[in-house]
Amino acid sequence: MTATMTTRDLGPAPEPVLARDMARRALPFAPVAVAVCAAIWGGAGAAAAAYAVVIVLANLLFAAWMLSTAARISYAALMGAALFGFVLRLGLVSAAVLVVKDAAWVEPMALGLTLVVAHLGLLFW
Repeated sequence: MTATMTTRDLGPAPEPVLARDMARRALPFAPVAVAVCAAIWGGAGAAAAAYAVVIVLANLLFAAWMLSTAARISYAALMGAALFGFVLRLGLVSAAVLVVKDAAWVEPMALGLTLVVAHLGLLFW
């Protein structure tokens, strides 16, 4: 085995710090997203927007946990967690949407728009 595959990172993990910072930045804007969706789509839009914000924050925190845990194992595990973790999290986000897509309290357009805007907004901020 090469040193790259067996080397691991035992230093402080920056991923959880970044994820908590993104979550902290999202909290002031979550009520705005809920209010805008409520104004456009009513109660179902507000509920969908709130649900979407929770999904986004959970996704980012889960990604940070996976990457920081994998880095302590080995760099190879970190690479695997980055690649396959994305696929896993994409599946979990899709499952979270599919579970509620036909629920009466969900407005699909509000859910989808909030998911996309919140993910991109937090990643680019």
